[in-house]
Amino acid sequence: MNYHINHLKELESESIFLLREVASQFQNPVILFSGGKDSILMTYLAVKAFYPAKVPFPLLHIDTGHNFPETLEYRDQLVEKYGLSLIVGFVQEAIDKGFVTEERGVNASRNALQTYTLLDELEKGKYDAAMGGGRRDEEKARAKERFFSHRDEFGQWDPKNQRPELWNLFNGRKHLGEHFRIFPISNWTELDVWQYLASEKVPLPNLYFSHKRKVFERDGMLLADNEHMSKKPSEIVFEEVIRCRTIGDMTCTGVWRSTASSVEEIIAEVATTRMTERGGRSDDKRSETAMEDRKKQGYF
Repeated sequence: MNYHINHLKELESESIFLLREVASQFQNPVILFSGGKDSILMTYLAVKAFYPAKVPFPLLHIDTGHNFPETLEYRDQLVEKYGLSLIVGFVQEAIDKGFVTEERGVNASRNALQTYTLLDELEKGKYDAAMGGGRRDEEKARAKERFFSHRDEFGQWDPKNQRPELWNLFNGRKHLGEHFRIFPISNWTELDVWQYLASEKVPLPNLYFSHKRKVFERDGMLLADNEHMSKKPSEIVFEEVIRCRTIGDMTCTGVWRSTASSVEEIIAEVATTRMTERGGRSDDKRSETAMEDRKKQGYF
């Protein structure tokens, strides 16, 4: 039990050190906030890192227009609770102005369209560091990331050209127009996240807990029925007891059959499952390198 507590404290200390390092090295950082547990954890750690002062970074949320309503409700409550500054970039605005083209068909999703809006918001805000809740255990492309991940003047990532990070020394030097993506919780696992949130009693969106929802099945995944998706004639909507393991755009976020209604039950479930949390994300299944391709273009 002591080892478990010490392990979480070490992860907490590492993440807080990184958040403070960002504050010291960069002029205008921002926290990328999705409303999922990882960005919630990162925001909570930022509150701890700078207490009793307010968090010195704003939150930036890229709103696809296809969010779960519960995500937006939780986001606004969190901002009010901690007195945070919130910036929202809307994918719909980019579509309306003709900067991006909305996908068509039953597999259409706005998830990839977030990249343009994200890069546009980073440019408009002149942010030189964008902190994300990515973890190395999530997906093979994210496993390649360093804590300080350089992006060129076009917001793009070169996985073969990363800087060494030895002895907790982080190189944040950049040229004009470039920025960094920072991943303070890189070394956390999904189980670590849940155990820490449980120990700190952090409130979470009810999407993570077991509830009844109308769903349909597609390619072996359950998807929440919603007005933003077209269904094939063979796809029948039915009611199921489910929860979300990851939260994103409704059009590509798979849900899981689960009766876990408490954090403790979720921890037990995560500890025994063999599928990663992103195993239910249809956007990762478009190709073998779907995540890496999006990241190279500027995706979080």
